[in-house]
Amino acid sequence: MSIKNESKLESVEVIQQNFEDLHYICSLQIATAVFLAYHLGKPILIEGPPGVGKTELAKTTADMLDLECIRLQCYEGLDESKAIYEWKYGKQLLYTQVLKETLNEILDGAKGLTESVGKLHEFGDIFFSNEFLEPRPLLKALRQEEGCVLLIDEVDKSDHEFESLLLEMLSDFQVSIPEIGTVHADPERKPLVFLTSNNTREISDALKRRCLHLYIPFPDADLERQIIQARVPEIPAKLRNQLVAFIQELREMDLKKVPAISETIDWARTLILLHSESLDADLVRQTLNVILKFQEDIESVDAEIQTVTNKAIKEGQPA
Repeated sequence: MSIKNESKLESVEVIQQNFEDLHYICSLQIATAVFLAYHLGKPILIEGPPGVGKTELAKTTADMLDLECIRLQCYEGLDESKAIYEWKYGKQLLYTQVLKETLNEILDGAKGLTESVGKLHEFGDIFFSNEFLEPRPLLKALRQEEGCVLLIDEVDKSDHEFESLLLEMLSDFQVSIPEIGTVHADPERKPLVFLTSNNTREISDALKRRCLHLYIPFPDADLERQIIQARVPEIPAKLRNQLVAFIQELREMDLKKVPAISETIDWARTLILLHSESLDADLVRQTLNVILKFQEDIESVDAEIQTVTNKAIKEGQPA
């Protein structure tokens, strides 16, 4: 397997540094998974809570390699007509009309049914051919001449039947179209495939066997500070340390939805817009809706906001 900018995947350390250059701060485990996925030619199934950077990992990989990122967003009821291909029925109908209008000209001189059918066969079966085929994300990914990154996002939202459709693609990098045959990816330009799951349901063993597995948890305080530094570099160090400490405290609470790294980044940008230099209880209360998405969670945190804020300020002090 060989793709454009392959040198950017030559080692785990190189991948980690290239991600950092694109402001995606990741653990050694994540960089290792990408390295192995490319060199073993296997898809990665990325699981973890929402907002920890699963989708962003695929997008950043595409940016790093200067490849197109083809995304298939999964949902209940997704089928092959939206994922693999469908026929351009309007164009087929137009072709039928043209054929009908020129039928006499085509059959001119034919004697009997057999000869007429023979004349029609001279035109070939173009009705179901590439001319009338509308490729969807999976087929598009196989046809990319330079290779691509294929993101199959939130696969846990699809049906079990759709997982069965994916098996041929994930194991052999091919799809079967009954009217045309099997479409293969170029062995040297196979797509780099990322599947993401928020664990809303169990993924089948058959699909898991075909993938490398990567779990991305919430980052620890040190990694989260690095991420904020990369994504919101203008934030003062003291405020960065305090807000990360506050978020880490919230993740220990019994909330309906604890804030993910995406909320931490949004909160950091919010505090910059408000010209904040340090956390205080009133400021936190004013901006809680940025990091908490349920009113019951906001009310739970509000009841302890002074205690949690003070603890975050203390823990955010430089060592």
